[in-house]
Amino acid sequence: MTARLRSRIVGVIASHADLDRAMRMRKPPDLFELRLDCLARIVDQLEHKVSRLRAPLIITARHPQEGGANKLSLRQRRDLLTRFLPHADYVDVELRSALGLRSLLKLAEQKNVRRIISFHNFKSTPPARILLAKARAAEARAANIFKVATRTDTPFQLARLLDFIANKEVDLTISAMGIGKLGAISRVLLARAGSALVYAAVAEGTDIEGQLSLQQLRVLGIASRR
Repeated sequence: MTARLRSRIVGVIASHADLDRAMRMRKPPDLFELRLDCLARIVDQLEHKVSRLRAPLIITARHPQEGGANKLSLRQRRDLLTRFLPHADYVDVELRSALGLRSLLKLAEQKNVRRIISFHNFKSTPPARILLAKARAAEARAANIFKVATRTDTPFQLARLLDFIANKEVDLTISAMGIGKLGAISRVLLARAGSALVYAAVAEGTDIEGQLSLQQLRVLGIASRR
């Protein structure tokens, strides 16, 4: 089985303000995620500034049905990801997009860019057996990490995520997080349970319900203090 390692903290850059703040950070997180779907209108500026980010990069251009901004087509998303692939240490592609972006995933593998295959459900948390099936599908797409983000408004929904991450049948590195009323506590509990990546806003205040900031994670003793 895949060993559970220390959680790494990912600072999410989803706006020009986030980018400026991230570049000024004296204590950056373990990784930054570039939400290219959110940053699509400033990609020229982003390309000139990306080398000033002092942490490895995850790039993603989210599918519109899984929270993606700007209603980007598959082709637009592929073009963005391909453009920024030389800067990336990881590329994140939704499981639903993996077939359509298979050439990009293959290119990433050839360039030693690790693959995160993700699944987002903003309405509910499926049973652990469904999440297990999706993890296996991600593994079949040569994922290095399976990322799952689901609705956690109730203890029952949160328990499903905790059951999934504790499942010994999952032979794949897992990053799991909740969204919603119990989103914040879910990120703390799932980090303690072995979630490989913990995502956080680079600044206080976020549009994602339940997402903590890097500073809040540090106060809770989860974020790296490098």
